[in-house]
Amino acid sequence: MTVEDADDDPWAGFKPLDAEQARQWRQAHPVLSPWRVLGWQAAAGLALAAALGLLTGKASIAWSAGYGALAVALPAALFAHGLMGRIASVSAVTAVTGFVLWEIVKIALTVAMLMAAPRLVRGLSWPALLAGLAVALVMYWVALAVKLRRRS
Repeated sequence: MTVEDADDDPWAGFKPLDAEQARQWRQAHPVLSPWRVLGWQAAAGLALAAALGLLTGKASIAWSAGYGALAVALPAALFAHGLMGRIASVSAVTAVTGFVLWEIVKIALTVAMLMAAPRLVRGLSWPALLAGLAVALVMYWVALAVKLRRRS
């Protein structure tokens, strides 16, 4: 390796952490559990469904909003379950392949649930369903914002 090659090597100045430094880094950067995010999605969906049900007095509106949140949370739970524990224990290629396959399953289940909504939710309100869907999706960003805020 020549001096010119060293300038092109992005790993040239890399120094691995020792055990204590790694422990301190993990303590300063805790992992956000996907199950916590799923809990937030479920809670937000339930809160929206309850609020819409109370405001409108229509159970069908509440069920529509709840089903919209469920159309996000249930596939996400399946996705998380499919990936948990597998990514760290396999090769990078297998991890990426698994991620892509579980993402396809998640999207397909979400689409199937949305297509089945008119048959499963009596008196379906698409605006309420979309509101539930949006509230559940926003929880990903809320979780990220809370995590970043706690870190700083």
